[in-house]
Amino acid sequence: MDDSDIIALFFERSEQAVAELERKYGPAVRRLAANMLGDGRDAEECVSDAYFALWNAIPPARPASLGGYFCRAVRNIAAKRCRADTAQKRNARYDAALDELAQCLAAPGSVEDAVSVKELTAAIDRFLGGLDYTDRYLFMRRYWYGDDLAAIADETGLSARRISVHLFRLRERLKKQLVKEGMLS
Repeated sequence: MDDSDIIALFFERSEQAVAELERKYGPAVRRLAANMLGDGRDAEECVSDAYFALWNAIPPARPASLGGYFCRAVRNIAAKRCRADTAQKRNARYDAALDELAQCLAAPGSVEDAVSVKELTAAIDRFLGGLDYTDRYLFMRRYWYGDDLAAIADETGLSARRISVHLFRLRERLKKQLVKEGMLS
């Protein structure tokens, strides 16, 4: 079933919408939540909360990309939970990926002080749009889904070391682009 059909089911308030959403995107969002939270039960609760959030948001929302909309809801809920759970301690799995990315985004003051979040988002979108499929895949798996290097290596057949070096080079390219666009100094 395609996304528009699932959205139509949401508009009809059919419980089948949730079943179809689970069938199509459930494993991906569960992995995303588990990577961020590091606990299967917390991840499951996060995904359940996201189903509820989508049920309440659609209608009136009609997302252009249902998968992206669902992943974003899960990611936002998991990030909120992660901040609450790790206020005094670090979540080593997810924080490691964020620390890597922060090194290329670091600027005097915060990024929010230097540019608006929308401008930064647009710049990162342009960067991702300029990457080939493999580079974009590796970048998204590490920095959006929070997958560890071993999991990406298992799936791609590349060594974790090679992926690490490749991601380092991608972060350097992103940093150069942000400097060129005047978003970093």
